[in-house]
Amino acid sequence: MTGKTAPKAAPTTSTDRLGRLLALVPYVVNRDSVALGEAAAAFGVTEKQLIDDLNLLWCVELRAPDPYCPIDLSYEGGEITVAEAESIARPLRLKVDEASALLVALRMLAGIPDLDDRDALSRVIAKLESAAGEAAAVSSQVAVEVDAYGGTADPARTAVGLLRDAIAAGRRVRLTYYVPARDENTRRDVDPMRLLVVEGNTYLEGWCRRAEAVRLFKLDRIADLSVLDVPAQVPDEAEPIDVDAGLFRPSPQDEAVTLELTPRGRWVADYYPCESVQELGEGRLRVVLRTPDARWVRGLALRLGDQGRVVAPASVAAGVREDAARALSRYGVL
Repeated sequence: MTGKTAPKAAPTTSTDRLGRLLALVPYVVNRDSVALGEAAAAFGVTEKQLIDDLNLLWCVELRAPDPYCPIDLSYEGGEITVAEAESIARPLRLKVDEASALLVALRMLAGIPDLDDRDALSRVIAKLESAAGEAAAVSSQVAVEVDAYGGTADPARTAVGLLRDAIAAGRRVRLTYYVPARDENTRRDVDPMRLLVVEGNTYLEGWCRRAEAVRLFKLDRIADLSVLDVPAQVPDEAEPIDVDAGLFRPSPQDEAVTLELTPRGRWVADYYPCESVQELGEGRLRVVLRTPDARWVRGLALRLGDQGRVVAPASVAAGVREDAARALSRYGVL
């Protein structure tokens, strides 16, 4: 008589295992004790895999209430029991703000045309609403609409959908693009090359016929977009921008601007790419930025107020003083 072959351990990733470990403790604690085979079946693993997980939990140390408080567990006799795990024994629950933010984001994602696997996303939203209970009620009061762009395009289409179609069809696009450095909208005809995501933001990369060079256009700065009935003509010499090291590409011709920041103004070094950062003591910093247009630095200095000041070059510092004087004169201060 041939015996049964033991099931093989299913392939698992570190992410799978972490999720299982986080769910395993509350699963057992809420049932006082669970048979080893029952728990293995519930998590879709073999008993050997589950025992390996349990052995790993021995290494988990809780920092409160005592300096050393390891999880106390046992699986002797085929029954799993867990104690001393109060801080991670609670079932996972989302707070109202967490559940609302997640559901609003998922519904916004579901509103994007041409989304792949929309059915799977709908199932996730339904499961989350059911699991979150009352915490999900707040999100139902928020109406979510995905912004569409005008021009000759169908208003139901998003910028992403339009650009995907333009790239696939080899068509030129016309867009109105906001340039924050000059605080103005510019009209551009662009031959699209690709869509890409860098540091969490979506960009169109294309040959800008106004600049006669490859440029990146941040999608949330596109005020208007239409696909032209004109073939895109990307020059042979146009090369995709290497974004692996980030988007900041200072030019030797860019002007170097030095700012001194108070402790409250240190956020500038985190938010903007700096050529150099020097500690001055007492929490103060000296940073050097490079820019092809110093007007945005003058705007930054005005926003900083007493949190920082431009120290070089003198022309930029003088420009900041002039901008501040004009602003104050409008309020009758000067």
